[in-house]
Amino acid sequence: MSLTDWLVLFLTLIFILLYGVYKGRGQKDAKSYLLANQELPWYVVLIGLMATQASAITFLSAPGQAYTDGMRFVQYYFGLPLAMIVISITFIPIFQRLKVYTAYEYLESRFDKKTRILTSFLFLMSRGLSTGISIYAPSIILSTILGWNIYLTNILTGGLLLLYTYSGGAKAIAHTQKLLFLIILGSMAFAGYLLIKQMPDGVTFNDALFIAGKSGKLNVITTDFDLSDRYNIWSGIIGGFFLALSYFGTDQSQVGRYISAKNVRTGRIGLLLNGLVKIPMQFSILLIGALLFAFFALKPAPVYFNERSYNILEEQHPELATQFNQQHNALQKKQMALSNQLLQDRDSGSENLDQTVADYKAVQKEIKELHTTVETTINEAGITIEKTDTNYIFLYFVQNTLPQGMIGLVFAVIFLASWGSISAALNSLASSSYKDIQLRWRPGDQEHDGKQQLLYSRLHTLIWAIFSIGVAMFATQMGSLIEAVNILGSLFYGPILGIFLVAFYYKKINGHNMFISAILAELSIIIIYNLDLISFLWLNVIGSAAVFFFCFIIDLFGKKNPL
Repeated sequence: MSLTDWLVLFLTLIFILLYGVYKGRGQKDAKSYLLANQELPWYVVLIGLMATQASAITFLSAPGQAYTDGMRFVQYYFGLPLAMIVISITFIPIFQRLKVYTAYEYLESRFDKKTRILTSFLFLMSRGLSTGISIYAPSIILSTILGWNIYLTNILTGGLLLLYTYSGGAKAIAHTQKLLFLIILGSMAFAGYLLIKQMPDGVTFNDALFIAGKSGKLNVITTDFDLSDRYNIWSGIIGGFFLALSYFGTDQSQVGRYISAKNVRTGRIGLLLNGLVKIPMQFSILLIGALLFAFFALKPAPVYFNERSYNILEEQHPELATQFNQQHNALQKKQMALSNQLLQDRDSGSENLDQTVADYKAVQKEIKELHTTVETTINEAGITIEKTDTNYIFLYFVQNTLPQGMIGLVFAVIFLASWGSISAALNSLASSSYKDIQLRWRPGDQEHDGKQQLLYSRLHTLIWAIFSIGVAMFATQMGSLIEAVNILGSLFYGPILGIFLVAFYYKKINGHNMFISAILAELSIIIIYNLDLISFLWLNVIGSAAVFFFCFIIDLFGKKNPL
């Protein structure tokens, strides 16, 4: 990067850090630290919800996801608006009325202490692991642009945001999220604009869409009902609904955003607006990935987007790398020629268009096979600890195409997005482990005064930051990060959601039966996932249904065989 980019990057990050520390002043007790005194307006709630969900993974991995698999990932969000309605009607009024710090406090009053602790533990594991992945995502950037060891950058990335998260708590998080999310949206929109401007002379936005469409990258809607297919309209609406219902309704990282609102109405407005704007936002980010495919169909692209790994391959196996380069150059020339031919045939109404499309797809298939061969070779040689180069596609475009200053800003944006989600996650983890675990195992600690509450809340934040950084050290083996974080959530969210739905709608189930049913449901999900029987989005449906099923069976046999 140029000196201008470095200045833009560091000045932006330093400004946000100082702003967060400034806004987080005046912490007195757990309520001010964990809930920002429940004074947040609706627009801060909205931005907090979106910033917490839209981590660096969204802006780093989503374009690569669309580049490799098309835009069908957007169907994952189709159940979101419906989930927001259900949560607004059922969840928010209960949480606000009970004045809870965490969603899991309600479960103790409805069931018992052990059910509350179990559900909190499931949340802590899922969110703690996911936060580790969120730390790893921006660490890739530092590792790539500085050439530093990925483990060192994990520590640096996770440690920086602690400057305001540890000291300022929920208040600092809310205000920094408000500012950084506006910077993020503006920068990503400008990056998309520059992507169109960088297309070859004479190639318009519609031309790029045409090429992306013929490449199969605009597959926004897929209607085939296939339980093994990760992304189709059915898994999106049904599985996505249950995942969103669990994530926004029972995950403390999101619940903490709207229970910090002034009142029920304020929380509802923020949540419902989130359901409306999330799909267009995610569609736009994925569209950047589809347009990137068209861009690299018309302009030279690398053999492997993780250039650092490929350079090592060239050093260790020069003859093999030369062979790969020759094959890639020949195939890319064909692809560029056929891409231009596609546009010519379309404009002239040529009868050869179908044949050109067929030839174009055949070349794409060969390029994909070559890429797979290169990737396999790199992995087998032990050159990199990452399985794919999906997360490097957008980074490559940024580094090699965007003008000075903009490169530094986009890198800053990915950091800011990461900080927004990670800081909220650490705050929610601290809330749950302090309120749901420590204070329930050690009831005497409930007598803590304000200073002691603040001290322990900050200590829990620090502990979870260290844990998440540790998880980030192993995230290199997870491939596409945006898929990894959602798969991980699906292993836990279904049973957690099932516990809350039973609490709301199955009034005769007691705490003992609920506890056993939840454990059986979670074990069932783990077994199903390990056997690879179904796409991960359906695990949310199955997990929720399993809790109901086991509750019903235990209740039924309990009646027949009373103790």
